[in-house]
Amino acid sequence: MKLGFSPADEAFRAECAAWLTAQMNGPFADIRGIPNLCDAIPRRKEWEQQLAAHQWSCIGWPEQWGGRNATLAQQVIFAEEYARAGAPNRINHIGVELAGPTILAFGTEQQKAQYLPGIAAGTAIWCQGYSEPGAGSDLANVKTKARLESGEWVVNGQKVWTSLAHYSDMIFVVARSEEGSKGPKGISFLLMDIDQPGIEVRPIRQMNGEAEFNETFLTDARCAGDAMLGARGDGWKVAMALLAFERGVSTLGQQMQFRNELDAVIDAARTHGKAADPVIRQRIAKAEIGLRLMRYGALRMLSGTDPAAIDGAALTYKIQWATWRRDLGELAMDVLGQAGEIADGDHDGWGPLPNMYLFSRSDTIYGGTNQIQRNLIAERGLGLPREPRGEL
Repeated sequence: MKLGFSPADEAFRAECAAWLTAQMNGPFADIRGIPNLCDAIPRRKEWEQQLAAHQWSCIGWPEQWGGRNATLAQQVIFAEEYARAGAPNRINHIGVELAGPTILAFGTEQQKAQYLPGIAAGTAIWCQGYSEPGAGSDLANVKTKARLESGEWVVNGQKVWTSLAHYSDMIFVVARSEEGSKGPKGISFLLMDIDQPGIEVRPIRQMNGEAEFNETFLTDARCAGDAMLGARGDGWKVAMALLAFERGVSTLGQQMQFRNELDAVIDAARTHGKAADPVIRQRIAKAEIGLRLMRYGALRMLSGTDPAAIDGAALTYKIQWATWRRDLGELAMDVLGQAGEIADGDHDGWGPLPNMYLFSRSDTIYGGTNQIQRNLIAERGLGLPREPRGEL
């Protein structure tokens, strides 16, 4: 697939680049390039609303719901320029890139009118209630239960690794709505207010000092009977479609952030006298090649006609970037040497590259471990039979 940019696309690039650069050099310079997602939360929320006020929040959405009806090329351009300008990671990434597209694909008109405006305006921050203590990469093993009672869904269970739940307003939850069901059958997809007595959020402290992830406990938590996306018991289909959206245009912005990180490693190699080391130079070259291959693979993946389908390119993308970034983190530490082991006591004192290294250790785990990704590639991509579980 060859993605070309027309003169109109390049004019669009100039427009969004100029606006983003002006914002990052002006009123939002204080949050430009900050590495940690949990830093400056109030300012990040203001940034979401600034994006919305100028119709940059969700440009691929229909204009009716706050978007620009942007073409694929324009969405790619914006993702690239967003990262190039040093704009901060979106605190409402899950709302804009996951919940919103899924509601657009599966929601009723009433649900779209109820949930999409808040996402587009940056006033409703969303988080994802998928993983559980016994159902991480194996999502079909969820135990959280939902029962219909007096016209409301009553939900009991526990979610874990809930990114930014302690700053969120809404959560989508996969729960078992059919008593006795197993595997992907009998699961429903619910949209819930997180600020209610039945939901307790407990942050999980990470090795780099942050607490981006949370445990989320649901004890008779409630949502309206019509706050279900898709049909009852059809939540697996909705959940899998959402994961396909996760492999969407935002991957190009992610790769621009990787570009910035790799450039920082190269600068550090020059600063610390490692640029002449042939082994370091070879590893940098390998990282450069890997990043370019990821870009071509992402463009191929985005060229699919069904944005809610997980094809071969989408199946391989997660393990590809997670392994690449893990290796980049190790390269960064080898380039920095002892300088990468010194901090001032605050987790910010480590600097962006050591922080990247620490966080990259989780890249091959969250969102499906590398081992699980290999199983998915084998079973769904290559059509290999699933090995039966039994005694060796």
